[in-house]
Amino acid sequence: MTVPASDVVPTLDSLARQLDGDLFRDSTLRTLYATDASAYREMPLAVAIPRTPDDLVRLIRFAREAGVSLIPRTAGTSLAGQVVGSGLVVDVSKHFNKILEINPEERWVRVQPGVVRDELNMALKPYGLYFGPETSTANRAMIGGMVGNNSCGSNSVVYGSTREHLLEVKALLSDGSEAVFTAEDDLEKLAANPGLQGKIYRKTFEILSDPPNQAEIRKNFPKKSIERRNTGYALDMLLDCAPFTPDGPAFNMCRLIAGSEGTLCLLTEIKLGLIPLPPKTQGLLCAHFNTIDETLRATIIALKYKPQAIELIDSYVLECAASNVEQRKNAFFVKEKEDGTYPAILVVDLSRETQPEVEKLAAELEVELRAVGLGFHFPLLFGEDTKKIWTLRKAGLGLLGNIPGDDKAVAVIEDTAVDVLDQPDYIRDFNAILHKHNMSAVHYAHAGSGELHLRPIINLKTREGHQQFRMIAEEIAALVKKYDGSLSGEHGDGRLRGEFIPKMVGEHNYGLFKEIKKAWDPQTIFNPGKVVDTPPMDTYLRYEADQQTPEFKTYFRFENQTILQHAEQCNGSGDCRKTQLSGGTMCPSYMATRNEKETTRARANILREMLTRSPKDNRFDHQEIKEVYDLCLACKGCKGECPSNVDVAKLKMEFLQQYHDVHGVPLRSWLVGNFSKMTGIASYVPWAYNLIFKNAPLRRIANRVVGFHPDRTMPLLHGETLKGWFKKQPKTSSEKKVYLFCDEFTNYNDVEIGKKAIQVLQKLGYEVLIPDHAPSGRPQLSKGLLKDAKKIAEQNVKALRNLISHDTPLIGIEPSAILTFRDEYPDLVSEYLLEDAKALAQNALQFDEFIAREIDLKKISSNLFTKEKRTIKLHGHCQQKAIASLVPTKKMLSLPENYTVQLIPSGCCGMAGSFGYEAEHYDLSMQIGELVLFPAVRQQPEEVIIAAPGTSCRHQIHDGTGRKALHPAEVLWEAML
Repeated sequence: MTVPASDVVPTLDSLARQLDGDLFRDSTLRTLYATDASAYREMPLAVAIPRTPDDLVRLIRFAREAGVSLIPRTAGTSLAGQVVGSGLVVDVSKHFNKILEINPEERWVRVQPGVVRDELNMALKPYGLYFGPETSTANRAMIGGMVGNNSCGSNSVVYGSTREHLLEVKALLSDGSEAVFTAEDDLEKLAANPGLQGKIYRKTFEILSDPPNQAEIRKNFPKKSIERRNTGYALDMLLDCAPFTPDGPAFNMCRLIAGSEGTLCLLTEIKLGLIPLPPKTQGLLCAHFNTIDETLRATIIALKYKPQAIELIDSYVLECAASNVEQRKNAFFVKEKEDGTYPAILVVDLSRETQPEVEKLAAELEVELRAVGLGFHFPLLFGEDTKKIWTLRKAGLGLLGNIPGDDKAVAVIEDTAVDVLDQPDYIRDFNAILHKHNMSAVHYAHAGSGELHLRPIINLKTREGHQQFRMIAEEIAALVKKYDGSLSGEHGDGRLRGEFIPKMVGEHNYGLFKEIKKAWDPQTIFNPGKVVDTPPMDTYLRYEADQQTPEFKTYFRFENQTILQHAEQCNGSGDCRKTQLSGGTMCPSYMATRNEKETTRARANILREMLTRSPKDNRFDHQEIKEVYDLCLACKGCKGECPSNVDVAKLKMEFLQQYHDVHGVPLRSWLVGNFSKMTGIASYVPWAYNLIFKNAPLRRIANRVVGFHPDRTMPLLHGETLKGWFKKQPKTSSEKKVYLFCDEFTNYNDVEIGKKAIQVLQKLGYEVLIPDHAPSGRPQLSKGLLKDAKKIAEQNVKALRNLISHDTPLIGIEPSAILTFRDEYPDLVSEYLLEDAKALAQNALQFDEFIAREIDLKKISSNLFTKEKRTIKLHGHCQQKAIASLVPTKKMLSLPENYTVQLIPSGCCGMAGSFGYEAEHYDLSMQIGELVLFPAVRQQPEEVIIAAPGTSCRHQIHDGTGRKALHPAEVLWEAML
């Protein structure tokens, strides 16, 4: 029984003082942990971030004494509500993340539960070893969560589930005692042990020794031929062990703990069995089919070729990918059907040691499929292309959040698993049920294992949607039972499927589950309401029946949706929780802090919560939103990398303007937002400005006055503006005309870069013109001064719309400035200027994009450049990576034929405009730089060129490493003959 929060608060205060870690009781953190990646929402009592095993013992003791529950949590990506509840959330992801021991000789590893699966394999790779199960969330999914759900992943046809690799766990039981569970020959001896662990073994032995129980288990559990079966507690797996099955493997309670969803104990250490690395040559046959049924029949044939994986990507996922900046690139291999629609694609991983082996298998499989009339296009892809395909497949969950409006692909019956031979018939019956109710579903994922992730389209904000949610769950549960399948294949029972367990395994076996739970956890402190005694599956949903989606008057345009619906696109899949080891930009503040509060998911969640439930007239007027958005660098990484395209930078800008409308604009924000105006005034006396900011003591004082960190150096003013210099230059004439956007940063600070960019263009035969235009508006946007930014955007669109075209493009030097035309302007200008803004956006190019375009058109050759050998290390600008690409930059810098360009695998540099200058953000800014960028730069010999297009990036590199980074235009200038 859960004690009301008001009765527990004094005890919580005492608990907080006892913990080495942290305990959060504020509404903000509780709100952020009220949801996972499922359809459920329930406010927890508090959130604990334990630091040591002793903290876990203290939490267990508190739960017993106070009568509250503990909800174990790692990455929070569960799809069935496993980490949602009213108790105390115990998030072990931050501090329990160490790899404790690797034993390459015996092929095992011992880890804490917060170790990320992909990062574990990075550590194992030098030993030639590998942990096999791979979820689609593998770059943030943690081993503790994978054990809790008994995760499988795409390669389960070869590696099985986590259970098959789980050798031993060290755990804390519900009385606070420590127990080790491992393979043992003598179960009876263990059952004689004193304490709770002995009681657990005795109860287990009693249950499994009883012939009627054995008969019921063997009769009513899912077919053993189904690789993925996670319905309830795995008593069938224990029954297969000795002594209950004489020739079975040694008894190991880990078989039960895997898939128990944190309802039995708290794990502190996990020992996993390892396997050799996968075959060296990965080859993916991406077979195209006209229908889902064809793919399922082809799957049965493809299994004969012993693939590493067989994954389905249906047409709906491909449609969603087409609207996603990042995933559109990954869908390069897709060929449309004859009617112009997208196919269903079966990705068959035929990895072997050599490419000829793969090619031979692929050719044989294609011949066999074509012989029976299956498939029409069979591209076989190797190397870097395979990573793109797997990224596209893994993004399926997030992509489904892109559907505009309130209708969504809902996780309700997405985890069903049947025998792969039954799969074609099962899916036909499944779709017949949906069609009967005028519904449709998305199909994707693990065709080779008999488990497709099937998601019906439902609006859970309506009463009808709630009814459909329950109805479809009930009918599909009955269908799964008809095929002796498993209602949960890999995502677990949680809040979603627990209600149906008695139907799936029978009341008798469900009663055994309750006995198991009582033996392990007599006071029900571990994650109650999961597996047994689950509340109705349509209670505690994230959205209430007949919930209204309020309209908001926003400064930005949110196409085909409201700002709330844009925030709701975040389904909680947690892509923003990957670390710098997995690459990418999103989310730099989380990468540095490892706090849930700093995730993109948290920012979408808090905005959704307040815009949905706020009693205020201005629902943006909440300190909670301001608090969660404070460490958002507005890097735009989420716009490019979030599969659901949740643009949190845009949400932050909108929120800030709405918040300013109530509270006014802070002085520092006003100063930063008016950078162009203030710098323009200072440019009349640049010597005076530079006198202050070149002198460290004076700079430190000046920085403190405006709220900047005293240790941060400041960009200096040039002796003249770029526009002033350009006016004095002799004019050139050419048929090839380009317009240069003289942004505020280049005009005042980076004047030498601007000169060299102009001179490069002129030497290449282009006439450069600087039209009359306003500043970019980037500083205003960064501080949420959208009213001012809109005026600037409209001024620029009016000034440039009749000048700029494909033949006379607008070229920008600073990415954040020129990309404003492509990114924010179309969402900001008034309706009557929208088409002009869109046309202008298409022809607003970064300097390197323009040069790369001209290279492709054979208008620029390498003959004009040095033959000297140089190595360039390139750090990309965040917004450039999200909105555009680094490919043109690399192409331009590779123009000198002996220049070698290597990308630094860095995310955000940490500066992000004014963010890294601000006193309260300086330390985090430098911490972000230290993740990848600073160490990579420091490792480079002096002769290596460090290149960075962004002015903030170059400044951050200077402050963090002492190295001078060049703009790519400078590099090209210096390479010219």
